[in-house]
Amino acid sequence: MRISDEVTKNIIKKLLKGEDYRIEVVSLLNSIFFDHVKNFLLLIPERKAALIKLSDEESIDFEKLFLNKDLKLSSKEIMINSGMNKKTISNMYNTAVEKVVKDASKKNFSSLKEILSKLSEDEEMNVNLSIEFNKGKVKQDFDFKDFLFIVNALAVKRAELRGGLWSTAGKRVEKPLMITLCKIFGVDESNYHKGNLIDEGKNYSRETDFYLINGNKKFKCEVKLMGKGNPESADAFYARDSHVFVADKLSDTNIKQLDDNSVQWVQLRSKEGFKRFEKVLKKLKIKYSGYNKNYKKNLDNFFEKIFD
Repeated sequence: MRISDEVTKNIIKKLLKGEDYRIEVVSLLNSIFFDHVKNFLLLIPERKAALIKLSDEESIDFEKLFLNKDLKLSSKEIMINSGMNKKTISNMYNTAVEKVVKDASKKNFSSLKEILSKLSEDEEMNVNLSIEFNKGKVKQDFDFKDFLFIVNALAVKRAELRGGLWSTAGKRVEKPLMITLCKIFGVDESNYHKGNLIDEGKNYSRETDFYLINGNKKFKCEVKLMGKGNPESADAFYARDSHVFVADKLSDTNIKQLDDNSVQWVQLRSKEGFKRFEKVLKKLKIKYSGYNKNYKKNLDNFFEKIFD
């Protein structure tokens, strides 16, 4: 899932102001999702025409339009439309190869049909959805059961988009945010490393995206745009043996854990906010020229170099 440079810049600006950045991701999610809904529905006339040509059937339901193998749908389309996602299938079967995806999707849709058949028998609830295309030239009717299939497929797609965007946002922002902090405090490029380095001297290797450097010493830095109610992200931090933790929010417990483990931290949504980064630099004895009070005027210049 791609997050543009402009969205990344806007997120960083909000983080530096101590504001909530989530509206940027939510707005992007809404835009992508609504575009998906539009394209999802616009497929109906084309598929309906293809099905009529194949079978001469006029009665066409959700299953025929969105799960029919004769329409040469991709395994991903079938998976989402049947109400499944790749991560769930992978966790269930320890793999997500095409055959497994199709089999799991088929089983889940059969289960859905059974559940929704009972719901559609409820005499107190009767919904019919009629969609017209090309100014009424093409019309498709869906009964209550088909309507719920559509709602479910769109809900699964939104959940997939949501998970992908939040994960990507954190990864996309990490390096640019750290470099921006370094530029605001005048840290020379020789005192940080923004590429991937491999941790050595252990029985495994792990890439670290950003290091602060003091001579021969390298200090691993990690950014987590987590909320107060997400302690797992902080817990995962310890497993990586990092030295600097930059977060959107930290709970009192998080801060105590970090202090007890001599880990330097910055909480962006706090009174000091990003300015606490100066304490981190002093503690690690990283050379810097000082806090740039006019950094806001220079942000665009910083970004031009960072995103070049």
